[in-house]
Amino acid sequence: MRRNRKTEWARRMVRETRMTADDLIWPVFVLEGDKERQAVASMPGVERLSIDLLVDEVGVAVDLGIPAVAVFPYTDPALKTPEAAEAYNPENLVCRAVRAVKAAHPNMGVICDVALDPYNSNGHDGIVQDGVILNDETNEALCRQAVVQAEAGCDINAPSDMMDGRIGEIRQALDNAGQQDVQIMSYAAKYASAFYGPFRDAVGSGGALKGDKKTYQMDPANTDEALREVALDIAEGADLLMVKPGLPYLDIIRRIKDSFATPTFAYNVSGEYAMLKAAAANGWLDYDSVMMESLLAFKRAGADGIFTYAAREAAKLLKTG
Repeated sequence: MRRNRKTEWARRMVRETRMTADDLIWPVFVLEGDKERQAVASMPGVERLSIDLLVDEVGVAVDLGIPAVAVFPYTDPALKTPEAAEAYNPENLVCRAVRAVKAAHPNMGVICDVALDPYNSNGHDGIVQDGVILNDETNEALCRQAVVQAEAGCDINAPSDMMDGRIGEIRQALDNAGQQDVQIMSYAAKYASAFYGPFRDAVGSGGALKGDKKTYQMDPANTDEALREVALDIAEGADLLMVKPGLPYLDIIRRIKDSFATPTFAYNVSGEYAMLKAAAANGWLDYDSVMMESLLAFKRAGADGIFTYAAREAAKLLKTG
């Protein structure tokens, strides 16, 4: 077996799994202001950016060949309400950011999160009443949110809320609004994970969260349930699928891809990113090496693309060989 490994050219020639910049999606955080840049303490190297700086930084991603960015807002706490009405304000931060990015970089794909947690004073992905997350009322708000995002220029709506039936309702709402070409990337298998903490810091929802999300996000112990979730979302009109988190759920990616042969994406989430950064900062791991190895694992498991905060770092390494 070692004969095929003895030289770099031989290893390249028989390599089974390959990764390019086309496989990378860069999640970005936007905040109000002008020339504003705020570091996210729990995610070294990640910043919240005002719209003007975001447009500039997306330009770097364009030059690196990254095909899409996913936009997440840091919402002013004064705008958060139990109804999360700011989510479907056509002049909200996300909609303004989308318009600016598409105006400057029309060939960059823009993905928008469809969920209420950045706008909800309860910190939940859905509307809460007497401690219960309301499914149907949340779906109505999500439909309105998806439509204003699409009208702002969003290319892909990505519902991450895990309400039942929301994919079909969002598809119908988009079609009724004349937005038939907007794709839906369903977070079809999103687990109630402990790896999301730094992300909640970044969008400012962590401190607001009351309770947990175990009544609507999936139990980490389950795999067959993920297949049922995916089957429902495909039937309702999902174009693309998402598994979240990523590295602890590579088996889920493989099962979904093998079972449905549908474009399947993985989210290399904030906790996974932060762990590698922390270990590298302590001198325990070589960051570039373990980061690239981790991303390759998603591809090996069957992912068609990867949401990762390391997208630009990875793209630079791929570009330089």
